[in-house]
Amino acid sequence: MTTSVPASRIPEAVHRRRWAILGVLMLSLLIVVLDNSILNVAIKTISTPAPTGLGATQSQIEWAINAYTLVFAGLLFTAGLIGDRLGRKKVLLGGLVVFGIGSALAAESGSPGELITYRAVMALGAAFVMPATLAVLMNVFEREEQPKAIGIWAGGVGLGIAIGPITGGLLLDHFWWGSVFLINVPIVILALALMVWLVPDSRDPRPGRLDPVGVVLSVVGLVLLVYGIIKGGELADFTDPKALATILAGLAVLTGFVIFEKRSDHPSLDVTYFKNRVFSAAMAAIALVFFALMGVTFFSVFYIQSVRGYSPLQAGLLMLPLAVAQMVFAPRARLVVDRFGNKAVTAAGLLLVAAMLAMFATFETDTPLWVLEIIFFLMGTGMAHIMTPTSVVIMQALPREKAGSASALSNTFRQVGGALGIAVLGSVLSTAYRNGIEGKLGALPPALRDTAGESIEATLGIAQKLGPQGKALVDPANGAFLHAMHVTALCGTGVALVGAVVVALFLPGRPPAGQEGRKEPELVAAAD
Repeated sequence: MTTSVPASRIPEAVHRRRWAILGVLMLSLLIVVLDNSILNVAIKTISTPAPTGLGATQSQIEWAINAYTLVFAGLLFTAGLIGDRLGRKKVLLGGLVVFGIGSALAAESGSPGELITYRAVMALGAAFVMPATLAVLMNVFEREEQPKAIGIWAGGVGLGIAIGPITGGLLLDHFWWGSVFLINVPIVILALALMVWLVPDSRDPRPGRLDPVGVVLSVVGLVLLVYGIIKGGELADFTDPKALATILAGLAVLTGFVIFEKRSDHPSLDVTYFKNRVFSAAMAAIALVFFALMGVTFFSVFYIQSVRGYSPLQAGLLMLPLAVAQMVFAPRARLVVDRFGNKAVTAAGLLLVAAMLAMFATFETDTPLWVLEIIFFLMGTGMAHIMTPTSVVIMQALPREKAGSASALSNTFRQVGGALGIAVLGSVLSTAYRNGIEGKLGALPPALRDTAGESIEATLGIAQKLGPQGKALVDPANGAFLHAMHVTALCGTGVALVGAVVVALFLPGRPPAGQEGRKEPELVAAAD
């Protein structure tokens, strides 16, 4: 007697259009990923004084990035639960509308403060889009097709990373800086129309209760921690009371968050999931690799544009191999996993990323561009062979009806890892740069020295204002930045190596077998 339980879970009408549904989900995902990658090449333009930009300082630029990331990460838990309760399609549609409104407002920002605020609004919408896309995917594909679908979904992330910098460069070459946000609006409208037409709704028949206290604790804790880390980098002194007190306060609040969630009967973060060592190892691998990757992306933009002097469009094209490799290999990574197992593939991916990060420690002003291109391509290859197997492990570790929670957890760890990567590695970069340039600023008036030591952009900006006298600062600024980049790259290398050790110890050698027939709780799904 054969069991056909899994096949009966998905209506035939939904099963037939599952690949079209995946395309719509990837379009929704593309918007969220595109926004982050498109901003990277716009950093210099936004920091330029009006009317070209907003005259944002280095710290304001970092907060424009982190306001999005922290709100996004902090709300993913609740967004996943709301999707489980109200229906993933409804949440997707609402999230896209909020994201589109935030994008339009961000494009018309009149000050750095307004931009930071509207980026937070965009994050509010994105928090409801990201987990719902993967949750819907898990409910329209059978278990045996899920690894392939997740691989294609991960390739969509690579596509967003690929076209973001190029699109941003093209827009900045022809339009004002706000166009990098306004471009989201027509994509949102298209995604909304297709989603209403194609995507079925689904929800958890036994959803968890909302946890507002947990959400507040997680967001406050993360903001305090990241603020303290960034402040320590600005001051080049992490023992300064302003930085240290904020970091300790953030850690205390996050500890309180974990204790509260452990004792709550309706936690937004179910800490019992982490009793599964495989699940925990996959989460750690995702967090650590994005910690390293986001930090590297942050300093590589300054290396390409500030040290090497390339335009935003040229910078976007130079970073293209990183994304192309993810697009090419992410959908195929499952085949490698089938042959060698999750542990070997993920560990090899992390080791490859670590090796490429270490290569950045050898870069100089005249390093051939083909070396940079190969490093970006191999780094993207490593990322593809990390994201696909870890995503499959995480999504299949929990029952199908908990897909929203699993997706929220996965994306939360990714975003928190990335935010901490920008904060920690960005602060390492800032501290090392300030220490390297301070001795070269003696000729400047005392009032300008502190500002000039903040970043390479600040030093070069003051050098430009000083005219011929400022040219003597260019070479020292480049030298100090290269040294800071080398230190930061080696720190990122160490983080990736830690991830490889965690994976080697705890991830399974082969995909779990014999689970295809496992009985899963009934889902509430509409064929539309």
